[in-house]
Amino acid sequence: MTGTMPPAQATSAVTPYRRARHRLRTYVSEHPRGYLAFVRRKWQSHNVEVIGPGTELVIDGYTRSATTFAVYAFQLSQEKPVRLAHHLHAPAQLIEGARQGLPVLALIREPRGAILSQLIRYPDIALRDALVAYSRFYEHLRPHRQSFAIGEFKQVTQDFGAVVRQLNARFGTNFAEFVHSDASVRECFNLCRLRESMPSDLLRFESGLITRDQLRSELQAMGGDGPAQDREAWVPSGDRQRAKDALRELWLQPSLAKLRDRADLAYREFLAG
Repeated sequence: MTGTMPPAQATSAVTPYRRARHRLRTYVSEHPRGYLAFVRRKWQSHNVEVIGPGTELVIDGYTRSATTFAVYAFQLSQEKPVRLAHHLHAPAQLIEGARQGLPVLALIREPRGAILSQLIRYPDIALRDALVAYSRFYEHLRPHRQSFAIGEFKQVTQDFGAVVRQLNARFGTNFAEFVHSDASVRECFNLCRLRESMPSDLLRFESGLITRDQLRSELQAMGGDGPAQDREAWVPSGDRQRAKDALRELWLQPSLAKLRDRADLAYREFLAG
């Protein structure tokens, strides 16, 4: 299985405990001081870079907003690794980056695409809770909106070089721009596929702790392949699209109309600045 569950299975995976855990994480991740201290302790031995004294750039956004693609596209383009804080999917990290005056790239995807992809990837999350989490994520970022460069999902995945150009213009940086070619996109997707196995060097590369040549050498030594299980969950696939189509009926429930409107408003207002 590639993580593509029909709606009935996805609904049965949602339990009161899991709902409570997801809601708690939603609220706590909005507060930089407590949340960042917690994840720093949790991930300190896993080569995951949380914002800190050495951070040069923050790239983050709500889950399923092309964060993984953006991180790989960015690091593969640089001659030297850039110390990068990323992948917490928490407002706290973006807000702290803004407070510190760091270059920050905030990613965003329209709510239906992001949330349905999230439910396929994480079937133990309730649609209602995901709608609330998405809205709160970007509502909490709004006061800091002018401190971010913005990467919208379609532009990130189709012309990330332009996103980096905007980042450089906003912060006066000179990061190398991603060249959106078949070969470069293929390499990004290959790394996304391998990410499920979470090899140490891959995580170190994401955080700017090793060079792209070191990563390529390591992947070549291991044959360039990781576990086949769940690889499709990180990249676009027909199975995932069919699963999204199956979730459409749940998405359109009349009882969720106000939450959908709130999420759509959060999306539009954040993009508009």
